[in-house]
Amino acid sequence: MGGISHTDRTRSLRLRRLGIDTYQEAVIYMHRDCYVCRSEGFEAQARVQVDYSNRSIIATLNVVTTDLLALDEVGLSEAAWRLLGAQEGDQVVLSHPAPVESLSHVRAKVYGKRLDMMAMKTIVYDIVVGRYSDVHLSAFITACSGDRLNHQEMVALTRAMIEVGERLDWGHTPVMDKHSVGGLPGNRTTLLVVPIIAACGLIIPKTSSRAITSPAGTADTMETLAPVNLDTAGIRRVVEREGGCIVWGGALRLSPADDILIRVERSLDLDSEGQLVASVLSKKAAAGSTHVVLDMPVGPTAKVRTSEAAKTLSNHLMEVGREVGLEVRVIFTDGSQPVGRRIGPALEARDVLSVLRGERDAPQDLRERALLLAGHILELSSHVPSGQGQKVAQEVLNSGRAWRKFQAICEAQGGMREPPCATHTYVVTAPYGGRIIGIDNRRLARIAKLAGAPDAPAAGLELHARLGSIIEKGQPLFTVHAETPGELAYALDYVKANPNIFQMEVSV
Repeated sequence: MGGISHTDRTRSLRLRRLGIDTYQEAVIYMHRDCYVCRSEGFEAQARVQVDYSNRSIIATLNVVTTDLLALDEVGLSEAAWRLLGAQEGDQVVLSHPAPVESLSHVRAKVYGKRLDMMAMKTIVYDIVVGRYSDVHLSAFITACSGDRLNHQEMVALTRAMIEVGERLDWGHTPVMDKHSVGGLPGNRTTLLVVPIIAACGLIIPKTSSRAITSPAGTADTMETLAPVNLDTAGIRRVVEREGGCIVWGGALRLSPADDILIRVERSLDLDSEGQLVASVLSKKAAAGSTHVVLDMPVGPTAKVRTSEAAKTLSNHLMEVGREVGLEVRVIFTDGSQPVGRRIGPALEARDVLSVLRGERDAPQDLRERALLLAGHILELSSHVPSGQGQKVAQEVLNSGRAWRKFQAICEAQGGMREPPCATHTYVVTAPYGGRIIGIDNRRLARIAKLAGAPDAPAAGLELHARLGSIIEKGQPLFTVHAETPGELAYALDYVKANPNIFQMEVSV
């Protein structure tokens, strides 16, 4: 790195790539006795600006006390390495970043002040460019959690999240989309809805998320069948050719603040109604959608647990959607038990394939839910008369047109493949007989995650009993799938510690 001043040389260190995965958080590492660390007064958890060529990032400092780093070296986490785009051994200049002025708005929000559009935009911009540490992000998320955002603030946050990222424009309307509010394992209707809608001649460019707190996100499941890491040009090519796509939204800069906020929300285990509204709608608007159908499962162990909460959230989604240019329709669905028979990326993909192929033993609840949502999308587009959407969707699925369209989309995204199978399984049986009167969605999801999902694509579980089933002692309830013996053991330990995942009315 030539041409740097004497002052910069006294604050420069050689780069080391340490290969440490900090997910999306940019972290740097310096030795405690490093001359830059000492002269600048840097301490652990300090925010440090890293300058390289014409690029700059801000990262959180972790201090090393062993010989992992030499005194003239600075290490980067994988997230920081990707952001900076430097090479091993390059010289970087370290300094104190400028104060983050937008934190004054966060502090005001902590004390109950309402945030206007300018304040929200300033906060979101600073989040996206990396000026907020995880501590700052936690403060913002907590200050906005619960019902602390009013309608105007929800609109402001949604618009700010749209404006600081890229926005796709398809040149005409309608552009259709769908989304599930979540909390229901196996609810993989997107992989059925997209080919049905695309086969009807409508545009549906579906950008989906990976799992956040669940054992599989739509992108995780689709990735077991076809590539999902497409860039903007790739998405345009697929949609122009086939009318629809199912890709990972994280590969794009569509509402980039959302991915950052979600990462910290997951750690805090906070469900913020206002941020959920902004998250869902900003992604849809940024993807160029004009009409959106939202699937809102309601049940005792779903994300939305009561009809009152569902109505409130639904009103927020429709009203905020209207103000950012989206026509939103919310469909309340049964959230009392998982959808389909399988939970986990590859297992859910097998459920989807069985429905698309019209196999005799395909899960009917997954099929019917997908047809319900597809019908509403068709009617919302005004291409199908009111009351006829589900019938049209069913004809497209039964004729094989949806299956052919799905294969075409997979090929356009890079080629279709068969989902993998797990090498280790264990059947969990009923400890006594009776009728199943309750199923804990959250605990089933936890079992699938402990078994390795979604990082291990073949991991998860397969259900053998549903609500209302009358079973006998020793009858299979579900089968756990894992790719390693250790992960299978983790999952089974949790099963043993939680015997009431299936609540049963004991037979007399």
